Amino acid sequence: MNRKIAFITGATSGFGRATARRFAEAGWALVLTGRRSERLQALEEELASQVPVHVATLDVRDAEAVKTLVAGLPEGFRTIRCLVNNAGLALAPEPAQKVDLQDWHTMIDTNITGLVNVTHALLPTLIETGKGASIVNIGSVAGQWPYPGGHVYGASKAFVQQFTYNLRCDLQGTGVRVTDIAPGLAETEFTLVRTKGNQAASDALYRGTTPLSAEDIAEQIFYVATLPDHININRLEVMPTRQAWSAFNIDRDK
Repeated sequence: MNRKIAFITGATSGFGRATARRFAEAGWALVLTGRRSERLQALEEELASQVPVHVATLDVRDAEAVKTLVAGLPEGFRTIRCLVNNAGLALAPEPAQKVDLQDWHTMIDTNITGLVNVTHALLPTLIETGKGASIVNIGSVAGQWPYPGGHVYGASKAFVQQFTYNLRCDLQGTGVRVTDIAPGLAETEFTLVRTKGNQAASDALYRGTTPLSAEDIAEQIFYVATLPDHININRLEVMPTRQAWSAFNIDRDK
């Protein structure tokens, strides 16, 4: 099989699912992972008529499961050219002092440990692929711009940014490119997950404005992964036109 192959984590919704569709449209073979088996199966059924697809139910927090999956990839799905580290989540939009500690641990384990697990397992393959191979890490504007309730989520995305930059240093000379894509306000299941199913909160966040879509970010992921081999986009921060920064919050005497 002579097709380019993309390995996408968190492929069951949002950016991951849209990215799978975008790469399939361009003829890439796909390795798709996520925790929701029924969604993976549905996506496989949707895309398998276009391109070869291998799906695997995976919790990226489980390092042994990640290693086992990568080691056991079927023939024809082993020469990964693009890794999209998309699996991640935000929880607990409340102030830090009101947050359940387990929510912090879940974000750290998924957004940091999970990303590290998958990257470490696939680095030998990507280095063997060499020139033109890409690692695309999904960060967030929250990693650069703090906001109330961002606490561990923002910190985890700051890790993504620095991990991306440091990987670039270590991979110098291998031909492997590394990019941090940092979306701003995007309408996906993000807020539903963060609020543990509060549809009203999700609707309120996006009401009356024009957020990014999952497809908008998928297009950027595809763009950086298909640039000429000699070009590396270090970080791509993408906001909706209708989103910008605000003034500092100053505590004043009443």
